Amino acid sequence: MTKTPPRTETESASSAPSATLAGIALMLAGVFLFSFNDALAKWLLATYSVGEMLLIRGIAGMIVVAPFVWRAGLTPFRAAPRPGLQVLRVLLSSTEVVMFFWAVTYLPLADTITFYLAGPIYVTALSAVLLGEAVGWRRWGAVIVGFAGVVIALRPSPATLTVPALIALAGSVFYALLMIVTRHLRGTSDIVLATGQIVAALVYGLVMAPFGWVSPSPADVALMALLGVVAVVALMSINRSLKLAPASVVVPYQYTLIVWAVVFGYLVFGDVPPLHVLVGAVIIIAAGLYIFVREQTQGRDSAAPSPPA
Repeated sequence: MTKTPPRTETESASSAPSATLAGIALMLAGVFLFSFNDALAKWLLATYSVGEMLLIRGIAGMIVVAPFVWRAGLTPFRAAPRPGLQVLRVLLSSTEVVMFFWAVTYLPLADTITFYLAGPIYVTALSAVLLGEAVGWRRWGAVIVGFAGVVIALRPSPATLTVPALIALAGSVFYALLMIVTRHLRGTSDIVLATGQIVAALVYGLVMAPFGWVSPSPADVALMALLGVVAVVALMSINRSLKLAPASVVVPYQYTLIVWAVVFGYLVFGDVPPLHVLVGAVIIIAAGLYIFVREQTQGRDSAAPSPPA
């Protein structure tokens, strides 16, 4: 699941209504494309291994971004800040992607997506614990509510605490760590961030593809390559969306991911998410949106000039 963490710091340079509408449309399109990719990947993983799929997907993704890397040159890569964190981000990215695809191989799409929707909630909790950031009682309350949503969706019991469910849960924590590291690297060029994620998955594919390799048909090779192309287009759509419109306007639309997960899960795999998963997803989304709104409000308050003495 190659998702870019919401860049809530990015605000639009233009407040024109047409730019805002274009930003919303691009965000919706990017989320739809990522959802389509997730469903296609789950379908392919019924036959092929995660490593094999990531190898072909990564090659296609690199072909797509190669012209942008060529045009940008080596300067953005040499100027990338904090090399240690850059390496850590690449490792977190590859781990998160592998865990997502591993989990979605065995779990319904909506279940896996529901666990990952809790990422922003984990970011708030981990930022307070790992980075010592101040988190008020309202956001801590939202974190607790969000965790309750995760518990409801997981419904812990000997029957539901399966290895795939625990992998999805762990993957969502790695996704949260990825978002925290990306926040610290927000001065890094988009092409550097995107290339790092694609290369990380490609390297994993190179290492793991020989284990359990199944010779794919030309049609399936094309579909695995399509995964890489669509992922890059979706990534560019979301990045452009955040440049055209304020993050406070477009980021909440990322939660339409669960809608498409339910739709694709039903149409492609015949999965009907149980009521407890849907209830948990609603609670997680509500808590995540509240945390996002609080962060936006506090950001505006802190940016406002102090009144004259």
